[in-house]
Amino acid sequence: MSAIVVVIAGGRGAVSRRLAAEALRRAARDAGHDIAIEIRGGDGVREPLGADRIAAAAVAIEIGAEAAGDPRFAGMRRCDATIDEALADAAAVLRRAVAAAPGGRKIVAVTSCPTGIAHTFMAAEALLRAGRALGHEIRVETQGSVGAGTPLTEAEIAAADVVLIAADRQVAEARFGGKRVFHSGTRAAINDGEALIARALGDAAPQGGAAPVAAGAGRARTGPYRHLMTGVSFMIPFVTAGGLLIALAFAFGGIHATDAAAARSFAGALFEIGAQSAFTLFVPVLGGYIAYSIADRPGLAPGMIGGLLASLTGAGFLGAILAGFIGGYATRWLNETLRLPRGLQGLKPVLLLPVLGTLFTGLLMVYVIGRPVAELLHLMTHVLRSMQGSGALALGLLLGAMMAFDMGGPVNKAAYTFAVGLLSARVYTPMAAVMAAGMTPPLGIALATRLFASRFTTLERESGLPTAVLGLSFITEGAIPYAAEDPFRVIPCTMTGSAVAGAISMVADVKLRLPHGGIFVLPIPNAVTHLGLYVVAIIAGSVVTAGMLGLVKARLAAPER
Repeated sequence: MSAIVVVIAGGRGAVSRRLAAEALRRAARDAGHDIAIEIRGGDGVREPLGADRIAAAAVAIEIGAEAAGDPRFAGMRRCDATIDEALADAAAVLRRAVAAAPGGRKIVAVTSCPTGIAHTFMAAEALLRAGRALGHEIRVETQGSVGAGTPLTEAEIAAADVVLIAADRQVAEARFGGKRVFHSGTRAAINDGEALIARALGDAAPQGGAAPVAAGAGRARTGPYRHLMTGVSFMIPFVTAGGLLIALAFAFGGIHATDAAAARSFAGALFEIGAQSAFTLFVPVLGGYIAYSIADRPGLAPGMIGGLLASLTGAGFLGAILAGFIGGYATRWLNETLRLPRGLQGLKPVLLLPVLGTLFTGLLMVYVIGRPVAELLHLMTHVLRSMQGSGALALGLLLGAMMAFDMGGPVNKAAYTFAVGLLSARVYTPMAAVMAAGMTPPLGIALATRLFASRFTTLERESGLPTAVLGLSFITEGAIPYAAEDPFRVIPCTMTGSAVAGAISMVADVKLRLPHGGIFVLPIPNAVTHLGLYVVAIIAGSVVTAGMLGLVKARLAAPER
């Protein structure tokens, strides 16, 4: 909350001044600001500002030509506007004023991305750096792949002026009740943390009201895209555990690990845990947490049961995605529509919503959606398994280019989700192509900083080694700083290199059973087939990326040493 003082003077008359004052009060109330307004005109001074009130204010707004240069505001941050501007968009005037206010605000933030690895921590670092630069006191909680890092305390949340949630998946917000909250994607934080903080201070709304989002974050980040990524983020640990255990089963038991005779062996037990348990669970988990993202806890049962029905009917991950959205939106609609006496409200989340949502979703999955989607998935699986030559080449090129297009953004995640989902159908070649293509951009850029040092600044060259490590770990986001600095040259080069890597992997029929880990999972027996050719694909894509960067990037006018 910001303390703001306003002086309105001049304009077309007393009515316009009073209307402007009322518009500012309404906008301040909606945004949670504390505002005091003095109106000066031919009829005298209305609601004069006291010295104490001025001293406590963070910023002063001078509206109208006759209000400019008020000596009482000497030494304060000021913002000027016309009465017409206040009448047309009072909220914009307040945002401008809050952005001009001095530092010293207390901000708490939460960052989270679907995989909980790269974007989560890059966004956190960007916000910490921006907060320090602007003079604010900021604390960031990272909700990564192993839970909350540096968790916010109740005291820190209570003392905060604003809560900034930079996340590409659903984040629990119950603990922020009564606080001003602002929502954004992680990319907005990474690209311009200072602008995001300024926007949050001006636009944050009390929890329970409309949830503003950062400019450029896009509606998809707070709608279906975020819900899908929430489901994917909860699904990945099941896929990782299942895939690794299946690989270990084949390592201990060979190709006969799945035979009935091996059921009681150690290899057979590993296969049962991985394939028949973890891989069976990840489909309903995907549907359940998509619905959870949409409708909170009441949506979990409809989405998860719908996802299990998708698995049982053969609709697989495509059916689970549909079940998650159907269950989530149906449950949310029921929650908003059902009106019960106050004494019976407690029945909605534990009885009515789960039962009615599950009934609706389940019937649709059994009678309408399950069979057609199962046929579609079966057809897609058959086509992918039979792909040879030009077909595999085209799919590899497409998946590779998608992985490098926005490096962790919606297009990248669409390719990744497609490949991970197919693991449940035991189609492993797209996963191999996607991982190779995702490793290539940072590796290629890191190689270019060594081969073509004169094209890169000292900082970019020094960042080459950490960028390579990120690439080896299948963290495509390591290439983002270079792409942000020179997008029209870097992105086409990385897309070309990743397309080459994906195409070679698909044509070579490389199969990968694990959804993440980069080079560190390759030595695991049976985790990847045709390991030598897979390494060739990654190296070839990296070399193509580096070579193209050497061709298109100009030498620095005065190379740094």
